[in-house]
Amino acid sequence: MADLIAPLQISLLAMGVIFVVLSILIGIIKGMVFLVPYVEPPAPPAKPQPAGGQEDETVAAIHAAMAHHLGKAPHQIQITRIQPG
Repeated sequence: MADLIAPLQISLLAMGVIFVVLSILIGIIKGMVFLVPYVEPPAPPAKPQPAGGQEDETVAAIHAAMAHHLGKAPHQIQITRIQPG
């Protein structure tokens, strides 16, 4: 029985120390949140939209590049959607 008491005392002491340290950390974190609250950064400004002529030129360039890549004439392919990357 005496062989069992020493390990139990050490285990309870270790668990007590861990509990105390974690409680202190929780208190510190709650205090920091109270003193320095989180402020969400401002949203980045919206990207300017390209002018209408420039967008048409971009679509035409993509169309020509895809036709060349596929080995077809430009009138043989149809681009239905372009997603900005």
